Amino acid sequence: MALTPDRVVRGLLFDRDDTLVVDVPYNADPHLVVPVPGAHRAVERARAAGLLLGVVTNQSVIAKGMATREQVDATNARVDELVGPFDTWCVCPHDAEDGCACRKPRPGMVLDAAERLGLAPEELVVIGDIGADVGAALAAGAQAVLVPTPRTRQAEVDAAPTVAATLDEAVESALAHAEAVRS
Repeated sequence: MALTPDRVVRGLLFDRDDTLVVDVPYNADPHLVVPVPGAHRAVERARAAGLLLGVVTNQSVIAKGMATREQVDATNARVDELVGPFDTWCVCPHDAEDGCACRKPRPGMVLDAAERLGLAPEELVVIGDIGADVGAALAAGAQAVLVPTPRTRQAEVDAAPTVAATLDEAVESALAHAEAVRS
């Protein structure tokens, strides 16, 4: 399936772990950051097309007391260095049981990122590897592209409105509907 053809895309939001970088559970160590193959190229293509870019990431490692916000921020800075730069970062520091509005699949981070970027949620595409990424996008009024990994459940793939085999393919889908924001 493809993205909605009549909606203009002006920004992309990426999940961090298993979308931009190889997932290391609860990673808060910048030295363990390894981009997924093709991530830098895909992000660079979107930036070159004039899209605004952000990252929306659940980081319960903070709530669990396994890392500080500063450690997570340092890890995100390393992702920015290797794959970005990104125009905005939205981090949910809460655990699943906390009931916050920001933790994916809730829409809080997507709405926050839209506001920070000066875009309507409808102008965004969220690219991620699990159903929570898709759920957050749809709940916020954005579009979503699922890029499955071996950890993605089949039910999440079946439920996703748009599925891409690779991050580059997901970005290509968005670029087909893109309107540059940057000059």
